[in-house]
Amino acid sequence: MNIAIIPARFGSKRIPHKNIRHFMGKPMLAYAIECAKKANIFDIVMVSTESEEVAKVARDYGAEVPFYRSEKNASDFATTYDVIEEVLLTYQKQNTFFHTMCCIYPCVPFLTPEILVDSYSYLQQYASVMPVCKYPVPIEWAMKIENNVLIPFDEKALQIRSQDLEPKYYDVGMFYWSNVAELFNKKTIIPDSCYAYVLPETQVQDIDTLEDWAIAEMKYKVIYNENRS
Repeated sequence: MNIAIIPARFGSKRIPHKNIRHFMGKPMLAYAIECAKKANIFDIVMVSTESEEVAKVARDYGAEVPFYRSEKNASDFATTYDVIEEVLLTYQKQNTFFHTMCCIYPCVPFLTPEILVDSYSYLQQYASVMPVCKYPVPIEWAMKIENNVLIPFDEKALQIRSQDLEPKYYDVGMFYWSNVAELFNKKTIIPDSCYAYVLPETQVQDIDTLEDWAIAEMKYKVIYNENRS
């Protein structure tokens, strides 16, 4: 059995109530739920939350909220693994067991059912799957600012051509596929043998600040209009 677990707390310091704030006409959480359901590969699509308000939105859009998150795992210090483990162990106490799970973060308006289905196929060969994106510029060229002055972390690296540097990738924070047995064995949502599922920049967007939110809305409008034309 497969389960989609969407961790969605009520609180958010930088963007108040981010997970249920309306994005392009509907709650942000709705995009993750609808995407998971349209993928048609999950036996259960559930939302882990401590909030009745979030739970209502989740149920309105077709997700299950069979139990609430514990106070401990609703804190700022709980990790994603802590939340996922609690969900899976609670289901096991109810004699419901899953072979694979997909943790889908709630702020993923650019995630598509096609991406979920395609990435899921790699679990036949790998214990886990993580979506990543290539850094737009070489991280070797990174600089810092001290007293308004730019200081290279590595002056020699600035002289290297980009085509001579190996590409680097970052976790886009959209979803994580994992074999449940391996997840429990390694105590991490990213166990060994993790497949790198590379996504283009057009399909990823961090939404941690109000500026990020505004950029995401602009990007969504462009993509939506292109798909309509």
